[in-house]
Amino acid sequence: MRIPGPERQEDGGRGAVAAAGGLHRYQLLLHNTYGPVVRFQLPGADTAVSVADPVLLEATAHIDKRPEELFAFLDPLCEAGNLQVLPADEHTPWRRLLLSVLAGRPSHERHFARFTELAQEVADRWAERGGGEPIELQKELTALSLRMICGFAFGGAGRRTDPDDGTGPDARMDTGARMDTGARTGGGAPTDGGAGADASGGPDADRLVAAFEAVLTEHLGRLYQVPREDPRSAERAEEALAFLRDTVDRVVTAHRTSGRTDRSDLIGAMVEAGESPARIRDTVMVTLLAAHHTTGVAVSWTLHLLGRHPEAADRVAAELDDVLGGRAAPDYGDLRRLTYLDMVLKESMRLFPPGPYGARETTEDMALGPYQLAAGTTVFYPFWAVHLNPRHWPEPERFDPERFTPREVAKRPRLAYVPFGIGPRGCEGAALATVEAQLVLAVLLKRLRFRPAPGHEVTPVERFVLWAKDGIRMTVRPRDLPSAPSAADAGPQTEPESDDESDDDADVGTEPEPHQSQSQSQSQSPAE
Repeated sequence: MRIPGPERQEDGGRGAVAAAGGLHRYQLLLHNTYGPVVRFQLPGADTAVSVADPVLLEATAHIDKRPEELFAFLDPLCEAGNLQVLPADEHTPWRRLLLSVLAGRPSHERHFARFTELAQEVADRWAERGGGEPIELQKELTALSLRMICGFAFGGAGRRTDPDDGTGPDARMDTGARMDTGARTGGGAPTDGGAGADASGGPDADRLVAAFEAVLTEHLGRLYQVPREDPRSAERAEEALAFLRDTVDRVVTAHRTSGRTDRSDLIGAMVEAGESPARIRDTVMVTLLAAHHTTGVAVSWTLHLLGRHPEAADRVAAELDDVLGGRAAPDYGDLRRLTYLDMVLKESMRLFPPGPYGARETTEDMALGPYQLAAGTTVFYPFWAVHLNPRHWPEPERFDPERFTPREVAKRPRLAYVPFGIGPRGCEGAALATVEAQLVLAVLLKRLRFRPAPGHEVTPVERFVLWAKDGIRMTVRPRDLPSAPSAADAGPQTEPESDDESDDDADVGTEPEPHQSQSQSQSQSPAE
């Protein structure tokens, strides 16, 4: 049986993707038009088969190969081979090592106090603003999540750098280059053109975010033939890559010279396992890239939705008061008791999955329901379309945390909810990202109220992750202060049109409609 899909175009499908507003939206259009299985032209892979049915996804969950062309944009970050496309015999032990650190409760508990410290610093800073100018959540929370993963990956060794001694990671880059390489962070705000370390002496999270963005924007642009507005973009990307490698090298050296081989931090575990310097550097680079996207973006979207649904925010706050009492932050063991908070986070990642899609490559002929796929077929995972499949999610664009009660979860196929991917190439950091997100939300919502900034439109676009085009701006006030009128009270506001149930891999009155928002993505990349 022939798989349905649009007619082939001479441009390889780039025009259709652009017209839809990006690959994240094109997947919704394809499945709304052609059904749960669609054959389409995927830039970078010629033809792909997209699967939005969670039952059919099960047939592909075992695939342990990614299409190399689609992940070539990560080649610059890796010197010992692109980690995203390692052969299965190399990938399996590497994944096992990462899971021993990133998914292990002992590692989470060891770093939990430091994570709490970092989250409370943000809460303190925002509380002092007392409902003043709106805060751009994506920028602030992406930087916070990167500081967290730096501590986890580096084991504190990054703090050895003195920001004032002229030897920091970006000391070799002149001031103009520093400002140009990271002219904009993920949230669009200027970066600090000063030293390469933050106030604690660790790597500067804003600088790292900006450097990653410079490298990936350049190389994704080459893959998808995006016109360059900046004639020096290639040069700036090389400067940013040199900064990233130098930062990681300094931390690896600190571990080796100190004799530190603590398996509860990533570098320590890899040093102890005898991994090569290049593989250690590659692993840290890719881990930082994935981690700084996932947690900060997920928390930002969650706060955005709670701001549009104050009744849900009040219920979260009540649960926090009940579980924590007078404490400002949870202990590690408290997270399991924050059941409604967990449901809210999951519903947020259903509506706005941080990574909106992924891809695999079949290694042998296989059946997919009534269809046959040949070996070498690119299988596209449209996670956003899976999460909005009305067969398994009634009124799929409506924000409803009650979808994640145990009773409701039991009604759905296992792969109806896949925010961290599936199978042996699913996200190794899923457990860590969930702990971080739950902790940050608990600390912030215990003390603060979030409301949408009046007149600010929030539109999801693809920017390596599902990002808000012009940021997510919200007013923030301490919970013990009277609330200012919300944006919903002030009048209509344009909304975006809108732990993993797998072990593997909105408005007040008007809900998000993800498939209708019009926004233009400048690049597309498989997120998982």
